[in-house]
Amino acid sequence: MNKRMIALAGTVLLLAGCGQNPATDAGASPVGKTFLSTAVTEDGKPKQLAPKTRVRLQFTDDGRLVADAGCNSMQSKVSTSDGKLTLDGELASTAMGCPGPQQGQDQWLAGIISAKPTWKLDGNKLDLTAGSTTISLTDRKVAEPDLAVDGTKWALTSVITGETASHLAGSEKAWITLNGERVTGSTGCNDFQGVVARSTGKLTFGELATTRRACPGQPAALESQLLKGLKGEVTYQVTGAELRLRSAAGGLDFTAVR
Repeated sequence: MNKRMIALAGTVLLLAGCGQNPATDAGASPVGKTFLSTAVTEDGKPKQLAPKTRVRLQFTDDGRLVADAGCNSMQSKVSTSDGKLTLDGELASTAMGCPGPQQGQDQWLAGIISAKPTWKLDGNKLDLTAGSTTISLTDRKVAEPDLAVDGTKWALTSVITGETASHLAGSEKAWITLNGERVTGSTGCNDFQGVVARSTGKLTFGELATTRRACPGQPAALESQLLKGLKGEVTYQVTGAELRLRSAAGGLDFTAVR
């Protein structure tokens, strides 16, 4: 009798184990992952985001949530316990000027993640819900695999000075392409080329040769900032379709030209 009871108990435990879905059990967590939005609904209806933007949520290993909706980046310490996102303090945000729709989108996203939204992770899919609004997201590594640093045309998006990210007028015309030990590009006014050495996570730019077209006003300021950022040793990181260059003096952010 005892042996039969033990066997039956083992069968029940085995069946219970087979019924669990590891992607949706209590151990599933978004921490250490980045997610990109695929759809947004409000009151059961699709919500359109500003053109060429999407929501990005990064859950860092040290317990922070870094979020953006296509313009400014905002972050705070966060708890993901009990299926809710609970911020620890106020959201800290960059102060970059954004076009009208994107500025409003920043405020909308800040309201969502400040409202203690619930979250549900199912494999690579994350749903974030606050009230009648649900943001559906996919793991960034699935939605937007990292591009190769070589052979990609990278268009300038932001210039980083200290803690400030700025978008200079005409920056979309500035770009770089890396190919082995060569770098070519444009400041938006002048073309340039030069040599670049690399080691793990680092690039070291040599002297860049540029054309000599006059660049008055804003184009001159942009050219100066770009060439300053492409000087000497910098760290680099490719995340999806974005390239980040950083040095002690600041940095440059680029996005891939599709």
